[in-house]
This record gives sequence, C-alpha cells and structure tokens, in this order.
Amino acid sequence: MEKSGIYKVTKKASQGHARLGSLVLPHGTVETPLFMPVAPQATVKTLSQADLLESGVQMIVSNIYYLHLRPGEDIIQRLGGLNKFMGWHRPILTDSGGYQVFSLSDMRKISSDGVTFRSPVDGTTVVLTPENVVEIQRKLEPDIAMCLDECTPYPCERAYAESSLRTTLDWANRSLIEFNKGTSISHAEGQILFGIIQGSMFPDLRRLAVDEMLKLNFPGYAIGGLSIGEPFSLRTEILNVTVSSLPQEKPRYLMGVGTVKEIWEFVEAGIDMFDCAMPTRNARNGQLFTSHGKLVIKNSRYRDDNRPLDPDCDCYTCKNFSRAYLSHLFRSNEILGLRLSSLHNIHFMIKLMSKIRRAILTDTWEKSKMEFLGKYSTGFS
Repeated sequence: MEKSGIYKVTKKASQGHARLGSLVLPHGTVETPLFMPVAPQATVKTLSQADLLESGVQMIVSNIYYLHLRPGEDIIQRLGGLNKFMGWHRPILTDSGGYQVFSLSDMRKISSDGVTFRSPVDGTTVVLTPENVVEIQRKLEPDIAMCLDECTPYPCERAYAESSLRTTLDWANRSLIEFNKGTSISHAEGQILFGIIQGSMFPDLRRLAVDEMLKLNFPGYAIGGLSIGEPFSLRTEILNVTVSSLPQEKPRYLMGVGTVKEIWEFVEAGIDMFDCAMPTRNARNGQLFTSHGKLVIKNSRYRDDNRPLDPDCDCYTCKNFSRAYLSHLFRSNEILGLRLSSLHNIHFMIKLMSKIRRAILTDTWEKSKMEFLGKYSTGFS
C-alpha cells in the first residue's frame, strides 16, 4: 500500500487548470476533485452513514470545536477513534474550529498563545492552542488534521490582516512541530496535517502566506477566509492569486465554499477539495438543488405536483417520491421531509463532482461546463 498523504495528479484538463488526482489516506484513496459533506458533530444532519455510502460520498468533514465540547476527544479515543465511534469507515478530515471561533467574535479572546472562549454548552472556559488542537486530532484519529488558524472578517483593515496572518503562520509552525513529536501515536502512522492559507482580501498577503507555508512543506494546503461576505468577483480574484502560487504536486482544499457555479469555476482554477454546509442546510429549509437550478419545495404550486423532484436524478428521493409528497412533509413539519431533501442534495453534489471528473477525463471541460450551467440556470416550471 502506498504511503498515506501521497497525492498524484493523473490528468489535467485541456483548458484551464482543472485536474484529476488521487490522495492516499489510511481509510482509503479518494479521487479528486471531490466534495465533502460536513458532519460537525460526527453526523451529517438527518442522514445515516448508509445514506452517505449509497450516495457515493468519499470523505466527510468533522469539527474539533464541537467534538472537544462534547463528547470530548478522550471518550472518542477510548471508543476506538472517530471512525469507529460514528461507524464511518471511509476517510475523515477534521477542521480545527477556526471558523467557529471566528463566529464567536463577542465571546472569545485571541492572543499569540491561542484562543480562549466560553463554552456554549456549559459555560466553562475553553482554551485552544496550536499544540492542543493537534493533540485533540491525534486522539480523534481522522485521516487529515488541520492546523489552528484565525479567520479574519470581511471587510478587514490591512493592519489587522497582517497581524492575524503572522499569528496564523506562527500557529502553523507550532502545529507542525507538535504533530511531528507524536508520530508514534498518530493515526495508523498515516494521519497527515494540512496548513491553512489566510491573508484576508489582500493579494500580497496571500502570496506571503503561501511563501511562508511552503517552507513548512505540508502534504496539503487549505485556503481559508473566503465566502465570508465578500463579493464573488473578489473571492475569485483572491482564490486565483492564491492557487497560482501553490505547488502542483500537493492537494488544494477550498474551505467552506460550495455553490454549483463556484465549484465549476474553482475546479477550473485548480481546486481539488471542497466542503460546505449549504447543501444540507438548504435542504432542511426546503431549498433543493436540481439539474434545472434550485427548487423551493414549500412553494404552493408543488402541493399537487406529481412529478419527481428532478426527473434527471436517480437518488432514492427522486425515484420514489413526488414533489407533492415532499411539499406535504414540509407543511406537516415531518422529519422525513428534512431527511429526503438532505439525501437528494448530497446526492446531487456527489454526482456533480462525478460529472466534473468525467469532463476532465474526456477532455470535454468547456462543453460540459456550459451545458450543465446553461441547463441549471433555466429553472423548472
């Protein structure tokens, strides 16, 4: 078996920077580009692990912020690690909680040592440092661990962005030192650690972040601090600046970004891995992704619509239930409505990535992209 963390680019698109790749991990090799559903508390909301397998999910993202608060990494370690704890036997990536700390702006204190905040669970004081974040993930035993970082707000003054970036770079260095101390007890001697590129919306700071991160030689790099309120044009500009400086031989992970248009655009820019809570969050609110765009199942016109949600979809929901039934479930506040909708949206995202990989493989990128997005923008009647 190949060493964990080995990433291979197997094909590049004839246009743009899209590429096919494979990443070897302890719980299996994943094919990129890929989309990872989020399971912050060791569950993708409303779905079972069997649902995820049936949909073709390769890897999920969990979050140490939530798992540290409850049930705690020590309990999960005693029960055999996160995979065994949640009954998921494919790869897991754990986020370090930087974005969750960012969202607690009125409840946390950031210093050069780490982050201190009050637990929303029981009110106790919680301290996250680069070192204990690595230790928490060592105990959870995911395939990919993430460094602690600071996500800056948008807009952000340059002076603060510079100071924050210095902190994130220092934390990355400390994280790597701590990670390398523990190789004897790290997950199957195969857990790998990704660095996170920050720098707010300043191109030169993003380049500086990449330059400094590359000196640490992480096996993969995540791009953070995007999709926090900035316009799409600025997001695209900053992403392109960042990706253009990253090495070809390492996987690139764009954190928290995942609309259909963004995925097509950012795979073309060279991104390999995506995660986003939007598909399941939108599903629970009755907004469903289809081949013809978004469909709001709560709209009254679907109350007696006997058609499947999306005739082009082969998920369990679309093969077995009508729009009218889904409309009824939502209007009746039945939990099954949330489950069937979430199942459909996750299936849609996984099939989207499959179509994207095929477009790269068959050298039909531009044609496939235009056809998909053209149809997606037409909307259903």
